[in-house]
Amino acid sequence: MTDTDLDQQSPLGDLDPQDWAAYSRAVNRVLDAAIEKFQSVSDGRVWTPVPDALQATLQSPLPTDSLDLKALTQQILDLMPYGVGNTHPRFFGWVHGAGTPGNLLAEIAASAMNANCGGRDHVGIHVERQVIDWCRTLFDFPKTASGLVVSGTSMATIIATKTARDVALDFASRKHGVREARLVGYTSDQAHACLARAFDMVGLGTDALRKIACDPEGRMDPEALRRQIAKDRASGGHPFFLAGTAGTVNTGAIDDLAALAEIARDEALWFHVDGAFGACAITSPDIAPKLDGISQADSLAFDFHKWMHVNYDAGCVLIRDGQAHRKAFANRPDYLAAGGTALAGGEPWPVDYGPELSRGFRALKVWAHLKEHGTETIGRAIARNCAQAAHLGRLVDAHPAFERLAPVGLNICCFRYTAPGLSEQELEALNSQLIEQIQLSGIAAPSSTRIDGRFAIRVNITNHRTKFEDVEILLEALERLRADLV
Repeated sequence: MTDTDLDQQSPLGDLDPQDWAAYSRAVNRVLDAAIEKFQSVSDGRVWTPVPDALQATLQSPLPTDSLDLKALTQQILDLMPYGVGNTHPRFFGWVHGAGTPGNLLAEIAASAMNANCGGRDHVGIHVERQVIDWCRTLFDFPKTASGLVVSGTSMATIIATKTARDVALDFASRKHGVREARLVGYTSDQAHACLARAFDMVGLGTDALRKIACDPEGRMDPEALRRQIAKDRASGGHPFFLAGTAGTVNTGAIDDLAALAEIARDEALWFHVDGAFGACAITSPDIAPKLDGISQADSLAFDFHKWMHVNYDAGCVLIRDGQAHRKAFANRPDYLAAGGTALAGGEPWPVDYGPELSRGFRALKVWAHLKEHGTETIGRAIARNCAQAAHLGRLVDAHPAFERLAPVGLNICCFRYTAPGLSEQELEALNSQLIEQIQLSGIAAPSSTRIDGRFAIRVNITNHRTKFEDVEILLEALERLRADLV
């Protein structure tokens, strides 16, 4: 068989539809189902367990033959009811954004373009630059700052930590590693685990990240921080990194970022802010003052897919010193040499600012989302979530059977059911059962945490669809379930 014969056997691409009309019908069927899902997102259950029968179909052997398009379409539709539930207004568990229907348009376009946004000169690079420029404006970073749209705050934190490490060691660490350098970093004991993971992954080790005690509001204690820095310097350590938190996972507390920025300047530390969800509250004029000092950060990590409600996944890293950022990552092999005005142009490339050459067109959905809604609308939704959390806190305080365990400083309310005569172990067992039962009921989906060692029902509100009546429904359902359990 000749090469020409092979081409004649496949007049279209081997992996393209052989019937474009049938393919169009299948796509529109899925699109209609997606739109209907968004339209009815407030109805029905929050979370639904994956049925055993469906799980069984997901344990099939590796496909070797093609599947009929109609059958494949149905199998995709069969999966759609069984997500984590975060699109529902009573998903109160982990800090997940609720997503928006508008992102469907951007995701379809991005899939059709199938662009690798690691580099070269194409529209994906320019869209991402626009998004980063908007973020610089939003957080009052200088024009010289650089940034990337990444998978989320975990990746953003790794990029920021590596840049800080390389700056501290005058970039010799890129070739020689950290060797005997005793680099030490600082964050609060309420900080997200991604900071410790970043220290691990850039070769510093988690022991090099000191956890500083917090005040009763859940904010890092600046004086305790100063004492620890002095202690580390006296023992021969090299303090280099300070991470403040804008929105702790447990309670939503925001560190005194202005005070931490001052300490960072005094001690010549790289000042990083973990703003995974809380940083986006800067879009709300009422909440933005709580973030005073964030514009002084050397680096900022945050997510678009949390309180900005861009569909998963989309995060961001901003770094004040764009030259240092590029110096920490740029290393082009010959086959990626840039230059000229053709496809190899478009300098600088995103790969020069992070570890990934293969990068999807995440920036398109962020760009489209901000274009569609604007920061004022997003800010109003964030402010409403904070008001709803405060409302829940007041309801808990007024209820004789519930006890609030932490201040409601932003959008998170932590509380528990109490009863006379029950031990701490019995209260933990009861409240754990309450969480499990309300999730299984489909009414709501709170999560759990510990506040000063006490087991708590944790209600986080990062959903633009949530209404005040939803938190009332939650508390009423917990009371009914509590009566059944007791």
